[in-house]
Amino acid sequence: MQKEKIHNQDLPQLYRFCFLMLGDSGKALEVFEAILHEASLRAAQGELPKDRLWLFSDARYRCLEAAEGELQAEPVDLEQHEIASNAPAQIAQLDPAQLAIWISAAPEPQRSALAFFYLDEFDYEELLALTELKTAELARLIGNARQQFQAWLDATIPLES
Repeated sequence: MQKEKIHNQDLPQLYRFCFLMLGDSGKALEVFEAILHEASLRAAQGELPKDRLWLFSDARYRCLEAAEGELQAEPVDLEQHEIASNAPAQIAQLDPAQLAIWISAAPEPQRSALAFFYLDEFDYEELLALTELKTAELARLIGNARQQFQAWLDATIPLES
């Protein structure tokens, strides 16, 4: 019987996901360590799931649980801008904490969709599985959020003429 292992490249992405979901490095580290502890216990018992998505799915639920009881974002109509061709340059100027705070302030399930999307780690089918959303809903959430994020970027890091 071949045992599945956690790949080293998944670990930084796992922490990054927790940070994007929670917007707080201390809380993200707590959740990350709890997941690794659980994974090591499962591995010792030969019960590590073969699908690597379980790690990120578990992280999502733990992050949602960790954020429970805190102020939750309410759905509001935010300004939206078309995605700018220089958006990657604007994003490169952000401190990573700014992106995490922006994503962690989004209402669920948009927060999960954005955190997984901005990891740039998963294909569309994996995003659907991890977020437990239908195709149209995932597309709508990500599309609206990207335009809202562009509006925020434009206000935070104005386009240079």
